[in-house]
Amino acid sequence: MTQIDKLAWLTIQDRRLLCVRSHGKQRFYIPGGKRDPGESDEAALLREITEELTVQLSPASLRLAGDFRAQADGKADGVMVRLRCFFADGQGSPTPAAEIAELAWLGSADEDRLSAPALLVVMWLREQNLID
Repeated sequence: MTQIDKLAWLTIQDRRLLCVRSHGKQRFYIPGGKRDPGESDEAALLREITEELTVQLSPASLRLAGDFRAQADGKADGVMVRLRCFFADGQGSPTPAAEIAELAWLGSADEDRLSAPALLVVMWLREQNLID
């Protein structure tokens, strides 16, 4: 089994989760990305969110939400994504940058728009009564 290891930022507004869609992709995912060699989870997440959304996360506010595993969107069967998700406070208004084409505030009713890993996280957030 192949696993893609990613970090993700969970930010909620009006009981909806911020999700992003990359250029050329159909489904939305949770903002974040992969570590560079030697990079910590925290450093990678801060860098990725700045690059993708022009938001500065506060390192002191990072709180681990959990790890989630699901089939990777657009990859061969058995290629899994592990999302290590964090809550964090951010400064700035999320704006699409780098590979991000679109932002959307989504909830559990948007399952047809979400990648499998993002849907797993959305359902968990709903169980926690954090989103609708």
